Parts: sequence; C-alpha cells; structure tokens
Amino acid sequence: MSAGWRTLLLRIGDRCPEYGGSADHKEHIETCYGMISREYEHSREAIFEFLLQCAEQLPHKIPFFGVLIGLINLENEDFAKDIVDTTQAKLQDALHNENRDRIRILLRFLSGLMCSKVVVPNSIIETFETLLSSAATILDEETGNPSWQPRADFYVYCILASLPWGGPELFEQVPDEFERVLVGIQSYISIRRHFDDIAFSVFETDEGHSPNKKDFMEDLWERIQILSRSGWKAKSVPKPHLPFEAQLVAGKSHRLSLISCPPPNLTLTSSEILRGQEKHEADLKYPQRLRRLHIFPTNQAENMQPVDRFVVEECILDVLLFFNGCRKECAFYLVSLPVSFRYEYLMAETIFSQLLLLPNPPFRPIYYTLVIIDLCKALPGAFPSVVVGAVHALFDRISNMDMECRTRLILWFSHHLSNFQFIWPWQEWSYVKDLPKWAPQRVFVQEVLEREIRLSYFEKIKQSIEDAAELEELLPPKAGPNFKFLSDESTENTDGHKLSKELVAMVRGKKNVRDIILWVEEHVIPTNGAEFALDVVSQTLLDIGSKSFTHLITVLERYGQIISKLCPNEEMQLLLMDEVSAYWKNSTQMTAIAIDRMMGYRLISNLAIVKWGFSPANVEQFHVSDRPWEILRNAVSKTYNRISDLRKEIQSLKKGLQVAKEVSAKAIKELEEAKSVLEIVEGQPAPAERPGRLRRLQVHADKAKEEEVTTEESLEAKGALLARALEENKELLKLLFKRFVDVLTERLPAVSADGEIPNLRAGYQNVNFASQDLETATMEIDNENGADKNSEPNGQNTKNDYNVGELEQWCLCTLGYLKSFSRQYATEIWSHIAMLDEEVFVGDIHPLIRKAAFSGLCRFTNEGSQL
Repeated sequence: MSAGWRTLLLRIGDRCPEYGGSADHKEHIETCYGMISREYEHSREAIFEFLLQCAEQLPHKIPFFGVLIGLINLENEDFAKDIVDTTQAKLQDALHNENRDRIRILLRFLSGLMCSKVVVPNSIIETFETLLSSAATILDEETGNPSWQPRADFYVYCILASLPWGGPELFEQVPDEFERVLVGIQSYISIRRHFDDIAFSVFETDEGHSPNKKDFMEDLWERIQILSRSGWKAKSVPKPHLPFEAQLVAGKSHRLSLISCPPPNLTLTSSEILRGQEKHEADLKYPQRLRRLHIFPTNQAENMQPVDRFVVEECILDVLLFFNGCRKECAFYLVSLPVSFRYEYLMAETIFSQLLLLPNPPFRPIYYTLVIIDLCKALPGAFPSVVVGAVHALFDRISNMDMECRTRLILWFSHHLSNFQFIWPWQEWSYVKDLPKWAPQRVFVQEVLEREIRLSYFEKIKQSIEDAAELEELLPPKAGPNFKFLSDESTENTDGHKLSKELVAMVRGKKNVRDIILWVEEHVIPTNGAEFALDVVSQTLLDIGSKSFTHLITVLERYGQIISKLCPNEEMQLLLMDEVSAYWKNSTQMTAIAIDRMMGYRLISNLAIVKWGFSPANVEQFHVSDRPWEILRNAVSKTYNRISDLRKEIQSLKKGLQVAKEVSAKAIKELEEAKSVLEIVEGQPAPAERPGRLRRLQVHADKAKEEEVTTEESLEAKGALLARALEENKELLKLLFKRFVDVLTERLPAVSADGEIPNLRAGYQNVNFASQDLETATMEIDNENGADKNSEPNGQNTKNDYNVGELEQWCLCTLGYLKSFSRQYATEIWSHIAMLDEEVFVGDIHPLIRKAAFSGLCRFTNEGSQL
C-alpha cells in the first residue's frame, strides 16, 4: 500500500467519526468521496477491502458507507457490483458457518446499499423470503426439527433488525412484495413456540409463568409494527442518502444471487432427554443477544420510540462487540453514535444488561468495568451521575436480584470505586447497619467493602467511609494470620509450639522433604497422632508462606509432599481445610487462594472441597457471606476449565496428527520413489540416486514417522486424562447437587396438604427490621424480563409491609446459588441428566429444589421442573 493511500485512510478515519449527531452528513460524505476518487485508479483493491471492512466493523455507520459506494457506482458500476457479489458470498458463507454477527450485519449492509440504489429492492425481498422459508421449515415437525427454533428465531430476528434501516425504501419501492414479507413474519410469530426465560431473569419474581408476557421476538415484532404504523419513520436511523437521491437514482442497481440456508438438523429420536440436549445445543449456537433491563423510571430516562430504543441498543451492542479489547476506542464510539438525541441512560441500561446477562455475559465482566470507567471520563458532566443513579436503583432492588447477578454487581462496583478513589456517598446507605445481618442490602455493602479492601488496604477503606462511621461494623477484621503456635511466655512450652519451632528450624536449615517427612512419622505422629501432626505442619507451613502469595506458592511447591503424605484421604483433607480457614479466618481472600492452590497441586480433591463447603459451619454462612460460595465456585470452575483445556488440546493434537501423517506419508513416498529409480552399474542394478540424498530422505522419513508416533501417543495420553477428568466431573456434579438437596430439604418449608408450594418471599410477621425512612425507587422491568415493577429493598414488600425471615432468606440464597450452578453447567447436567434422576433427584424431592436445579434447562424445555 502506498504512503499516499495510508494517508488517505487516516484522513477518512479522521472524518468518519464526525459522522453522527447533528453533523452535516453531506459535507463529510463529499469529502470522503473526493479522497477516494483521487486514489481510485491507484488503489482500487485497497479501497474495496477498506469499505467492506468498515461496513462490517462499524455497522452503526453503514448508511454512510452505503452512500459512498452508491456514489462510486455512478462512475464505476463494476466496482459496486463486485461489492454486492462479495457481500452476497460472505453472507452465504456466514449462513453455512453459523456466524451470527456477520449474518446480521451483512443483511443490514445490503439494506443500506439498497437505500443508495446499489442493490435492487426485489433482491432484498428474495433474501428475506429465503430466510423466512428456512425458519418455517425448521419449525415443521415432519420436514424440520423444532428443537432448533433458536436458529429459526435468529433468521427472523435478522430480518426484523434490518427493517428500521431498509423498511422505508422497501415500503416505497416494492410495497406489495414487502407486505408479503410482513405477512410471512406474522405467520411465523403465530406458529413459533413462546419462550419464557424466567430462569434467566436478572430479578426473581413470585409471579411464576406469565402467559401474557412477550418474549424477545414477540416484543421486537410489536416494535416493528408500531414503526410500520408510523410510516417507517425512525429518528435513530440516519438517512444520509436523501441529499444525494437525485444523483444516486442515475446509477445501476445490481441483483443479488440467491442465497441458501443450511438444512435443518433432522432428528430421529423420540427421547425427551436427547431432544432437550438438541435444544440446549441450538441455544448455545443462537443465544438471545439482549435481555432488556430498564433500570430507570420512565420519567427519568430518555423518552424515545420503541424502535429507536431497539436501534440504539443494537448500535451499542455492535460497538461493544467490535471494540472488545480496545476500551478507549469503544468508549469513543459509544459517545458518538449517529443519532440526534441523548441516550446516556439507555447506554447505561444496555451495558448493565450485558454485564448481568445470564447465564454468562458475552465478554469478561472486566471489559464492561473498563468501558464504564472510560465513559465516565469521556462524559464527566453526564455519565457519572447516570451510573450513580443505576447503582442506587439496583441497590434498592437487591433483595430480588439473582444471586449470580448480585455477585457480579459486587465485583463490578468495588472495582469501579477503586478507580475513583473509593469515593461514594456511604452515608445514604448507613441505615443498613441496623438491618439483620442477613438482610440483602447489608450483605451487599459488607461484601463490597471486603472486595474493596482486597483492591486497596484496610485503613484506606476505613477512611473512605468516615462520613458513615456506622458502617465500620461491616468492615471485615483487619487481614492478618491467626497462627495457632505463635510463641509467647505462657504457651511456648506446649508440644505444639515446640514441634512448630523444630519444623521452622528444619525449613530454614533447608532440610529436604524426605527428612521432614521422616521426622513427622517418627517424632510427631507416634506421640501425638496424625491429626495433631497435620495441625502443626499445616499451620507452620502456612505461617512460613504468609508474607505474600508468592511465598505461599513457594511453600506449597517445596513442601506440598509433606501435606500430601498427611492427607491421604478426604477426612484428613477436610481437617486441612479447617486449618487453612482457621489460620486465615481474618482473610477471605487468602483462604480462597490457599485452598485453590492446594487443589491445583492435588493436595485437596474437588470432592473434599464440596464436602467442606457444605459443612455445618459453612452452611450457616450461606446467606450472610460469600466466603463458602467463592471457594465452591473456584473448585467447580477449575474442574470444568480443566476439561475444556483438555478438549482444546485434544482438538489441536488431532489436527497435528493429521498433518504429521501427511508429512510422514509424503516423506516415505519420496524415499520409495528415490529407491525405485535404478541404473545399471557394472552389469548390476543399483539406485540411481546419490547415497547422500538417500540417507537424508531416510532420516527425514524416520523423523516424520517418529513425530507421527509421538503425536499419536500424546493424543492417547490426553484422551485418558480427559476420560478421567470427565469421570471426576460427573462425581463432582453428583455430590454437589446431592449436598444442595440435603441441606435444602432440611430447611425448606413443606408443601401444603393441598399441594401449594410455599412462597419464601412472604416472610415471617414476627421478624422486624429497624425502623427506617427509605425512599423506594421504582424500577421498571421490560416485559421479557418477567419481573414485576415494584421495588422490594431488603426483602421488604412496600405494598404489603412484610419482612422475609432469616430462614426464608437462607433458603432464597441457597436456591439462588443452586440455580446459578445449574445455569453455568447446563451442558454437563444434560450429559448426566439420567444419572442425576436416578441417584440424586429420587423420591419426594421438594418442587422448589427441582425447579432451581433444572433452571438452566427451563429455557429449552419451558418445563424444566418436570425433567
């Protein structure tokens, strides 16, 4: 690429960001077109690739690039035709590769090209009808597979999502054909299965399934119908082609080749479990992009038409998608969308809806944290106050928030405050000190403060809440070790203190592990027993490694064999975790890190961690602290991640083995061909090739064969490890759910004689909160979220004035975490659903337990509790 073209790209890049808001579209387009025209003869291919790349990666500016291509079409029809053909080929490829984002954006791009007279409107109609036909076929019981409705929904969603951009032109130029498409969409909406995603709602609701609640597709269709009745006028969609319309109509419009959709995945099974697995697979490939979350009351957020809200949400999600990893550029484009109205509140709601999206956000939560930070810096006069309002609104409704979302909100909020000097009006929340220790708002503040201390230090966080001194009671103890054998005059003569001193001396004297193990077996265990030996060794080694995380890792690496020798079974491993918890009783973070690293070094099994997590002492903390849940999450996540890593390694090895076999076969073939060429020497046949070349070919063939054998052996070894890991994961899943069932069965209120399931949110009348004067904020939740519109801070219903008791709160929290595990590991649950039914969910299981345990599957069956 020439230096001049690089300069051109930079200049176009400088001009393109200005395209937005109230800017003069015509002036910017003419400037960019002039630049391209001057360089067209020298850099046609570069311009071609540049425009396609911009359309795909800056989809909110598609109308702008559509007009540019339309102007080029006036002078160079072949160039525009190549753009159209290439876009069609990419769309076809995306359909067969199931590249959702590319399908959606290319359809929007084609609509933009149609508005600029580059594409024939009938071609767009044909494309829409092909997608509609495929969607209808998927839902057909005989020719399709209704389990793959998520794919069918996605095709129709792509059509609906492109209508705000191309609908006005289609309505004007091909009204009859366009009406046929709309009728087809209405027909599809009427035959598709309604999805009730109540298990994936950010907020819990006691309303159950609501037959009148619209799901995402039904809601989008209603928005498009409103747009149709308003004459297809959307303020959020720029129309830069209008000032150039007199010029653009002179250009030639090009036809799209017909596209084809991949055939539906047919199924021959009648098994409900296998059908459920298919639905799960389909939803993983075609997830719902957004679950709309209205955080602010309607009188505070921006007032815009339903379709404008949808378009701006799509633009925000597109920017988040394509600038993932480029936080500053992401924030820049988010604040400069090409719309003529303000959208800070909608932007905050959309970002928070992604951060809290269940079962997982599209990107790592840290990405959204950084984007919000940069938006606060980019819009210092507007966005920080919007974020503050969002936090207050979410805090007011924290008691109804899903436990997984609550944890994410805690992690985000503490990290966010750490970037703004931990400044927050804590005095507004000081009343939580008078709430019961298990009240959700109190627990939220307590956990945020604990996480802040991890990101800073105790004195700093204590200073940050000096305006709300009442909250000091919620601060965790000042972090530090609690060494059982710390020497002082009154205790230094006990056996434990003496043995601990001896062990420290041996470590400092650099005694090898074998000598220390021999000392423990000969001098400690015979006299005091194995449990006492574990007590001394674990406490002492933890104290040696207490200075930092690095010290802890070093101690475990060097002396882990001693602990392993003392903990040959789960019973001793449970005692080891008790010792870790006791030593780091003032530091949740170090407890979690130490247990996690011990699991990594296989000193503790994941099964032992689950058993310890459900020990009586930890069960009593389920509703007042995240401490046991953090350790349980780490253990299950590490087990699952190990399986994922092994699968990736096996996939890589399979590809490597294929390559190694091809290289080996080629090398052997070359060697045999060289040997087969003979010549007559002194009347005898002899190889014609030089001996040196034959030796090189032989060495190369031997090495290639050796590489093939090595790769095959590695693949077999990884396969064995994967089989073992899968079996471990199966046992872990069984134990985890069994423990949930046991503790919940003991505490859940019984189902009434007439079969009525208890309402845990009804609470106890005899439990009273401290009197307080709360200004309850009303939060409206979109229809598809399934939550009611009334805020209920701290489990207190402002309508009926009742309180949730501690037992109910414990049950709600534990059921919430069970639901979280169910969603996170739904794939594994489907794999072992028969085993769980036979060995865990047997007998008269409480319906609330069954509902929570299979909540991750409810979305795919709508009746998960019946599995």
